[in-house]
Amino acid sequence: MKRIAFYGSSLLSSYWNGAATYYRGIVRALDALGWDVTFHEPDVWDRAAHRDIDPPDWARVRVWEGSLEGLAAEVTRAADADVVIVASGIGYEDERVIDGAFSAARPDAVRVFWDVDAPATLAMLRTDADHPLHRWLERIDMVLTYGGGDAVVRAYRTLGARECVPIYNALDADIHHPAPTEEKFFSDLSFLANRLPDREARVAEFFLRPAALRPQARFLLGGSGWDQGALPDNVTALGHVGTRDHNAFNCSPRMVLNVARDSMAETGFSPATRVFEAAGAGACLVTDAWEGVETFLTPGREVLVARDGQDVADLISDPTVDAASIGAAALARVRAEHLYTHRAREVDALFARAAAETAA
Repeated sequence: MKRIAFYGSSLLSSYWNGAATYYRGIVRALDALGWDVTFHEPDVWDRAAHRDIDPPDWARVRVWEGSLEGLAAEVTRAADADVVIVASGIGYEDERVIDGAFSAARPDAVRVFWDVDAPATLAMLRTDADHPLHRWLERIDMVLTYGGGDAVVRAYRTLGARECVPIYNALDADIHHPAPTEEKFFSDLSFLANRLPDREARVAEFFLRPAALRPQARFLLGGSGWDQGALPDNVTALGHVGTRDHNAFNCSPRMVLNVARDSMAETGFSPATRVFEAAGAGACLVTDAWEGVETFLTPGREVLVARDGQDVADLISDPTVDAASIGAAALARVRAEHLYTHRAREVDALFARAAAETAA
């Protein structure tokens, strides 16, 4: 069996870890293709206390102590794998994990840097000439990214990467699907995202401004870090919403909002995990405008696109919007074209080609 050592933030917890469902979808689909995946995650940021899932049967999970000693011991396990993946945003001494895992990998192993926040990583690399990734880009086999399109590919190639391929978010239809509605999630518009500095301004425009413009409408805000006291009276902050509740959260409101972070919106071609999770639940999705949205969903038929907060407010109050039909069309589209099985086949082919080139 083909073995992967995958070093990332967390497979078991989505707490302050937006990449969790992305990792789960990719790893589960790779397992179905015959890969034996061991996911190595540090015990940091209180994630272990907020697990969403138990260790699954489609991956081995090793939770290592968040210390230099724990890190040093864990990276040596990369030597057992045919493919060694180090993701960005691990959350503990990322630079040491990059150096340690890639150094421990066998000479014939495929080495991959998987960037789940390419705009942030690229910005860091431009300002930090001593970052170890500079030394590794020309030596490892490829960079895979959470998204970013041609702009990110060009940037990584300019920095020396042999190959850079975006592997976009997708849907795991066994996990995210239509579900019964729940009264606690009823609203006119719901939004789920942790509070982050480069998301603040766009959330204010696309979520809080519509709430102020439509005081009679009900708005729900899920995610960590939001202060109820600073929100309009018609906005309810739910706090962290575990993945077990995501389907009901997406199915219960009339519309579900997606707001890209500043860096993602500027780069384009980086649909968030939430886009596919909401569409996979049959939700009527409203998204802020970003380059490439039509690559994944057809505006006006499978998704509603808003240029600003006024557009969002107008959509909420427009009686001609058939939210159920838009949600059904989005569900059909993502199940046909944007499943994690589609993404995993692409990854599998990339690994096979890289292994053949190494052997040659």
